[in-house]
Amino acid sequence: MKPTLIINFTDFWQGFDKLDNFFYNLLSETYNIEISDKPNFLFYSCYGNDYLKYRCIRIFYASENQRPDFLRCDYALSFDYIQRRNHYRLPLYHLYIDKHGYYQQLLQHISIATATAIWKGKTKFCCMLVTNPNATERIDFFNALSKTKWVDSGGRYLNNIGYAVTDKMEFIKDYKFVLAFENSSFPGYTTEKIMEPMVTNCIPVYWGNPLIEKEFNAASFVNVHRYSNFDEVIQQMIALDEQDEKAIEMIRQEKIAAGATEHRVVLQEVTAFLDNIIHRRNKLPIAKNRLVIVWILVLKVKTKIGNRFFKMLNPSPHA
Repeated sequence: MKPTLIINFTDFWQGFDKLDNFFYNLLSETYNIEISDKPNFLFYSCYGNDYLKYRCIRIFYASENQRPDFLRCDYALSFDYIQRRNHYRLPLYHLYIDKHGYYQQLLQHISIATATAIWKGKTKFCCMLVTNPNATERIDFFNALSKTKWVDSGGRYLNNIGYAVTDKMEFIKDYKFVLAFENSSFPGYTTEKIMEPMVTNCIPVYWGNPLIEKEFNAASFVNVHRYSNFDEVIQQMIALDEQDEKAIEMIRQEKIAAGATEHRVVLQEVTAFLDNIIHRRNKLPIAKNRLVIVWILVLKVKTKIGNRFFKMLNPSPHA
């Protein structure tokens, strides 16, 4: 019989299913999972602060461009290239690969005939789907490109097609290019945005992680970070649109970069990372570590005193 593991999830994204997700499914292969409000291990993300109610072992997962706070969590999985025994690098796109089974599609090297038929069948130039109105780099590029070529915008923000797209993969497959801009830029911060155009044989125009070529083959997408300005990126897109052979060769490429960690290896390493956490049952949770709690309180007090002192030295001109 499998040993029982008592866990819970909190502060994840809208629609997150506690009984069907990357961590639950991975752990279910070894353990009999029980979801409880009094767990031994809590998985939490960055969409709330309910995790502070739990005094068990806390495991943070960063689905957004956010650093782990190791004064609040015992362990973390994030985008960051940091070397810590209590941290594992797990970019969000691996969760999408696992859920949708994309990995073989990312590795395939299709024939010239197949790639030619795919490219010739793409009847539209470029699209994007955006909900976040605060990603200025993406918005600026959309506006710059729109001065030269029409871009279909099917998201809830900057929508110009008359309806909000509900099936992203079905929508983007007819386009030659897809704007794959992250919400923000940080080394290692890679979501599903570059991967989704790839599995529909579109060319992603990517911005976000300046180290993206460590993960995805540079020959398979347009990397905005390689260019001096947006005009140069736009000229490259137009050149590919006008030179079919170069675009066809681009979509023929394997998508995963040489030397990138294979998805199956990632699954093995995450399993080992979590097993190590679970087997250290006697570890004192950081939420119960009095020294850490005192240190957090000291930092808060110092911040309040510092803010008051600053206001004394810099009184408001309207006071």
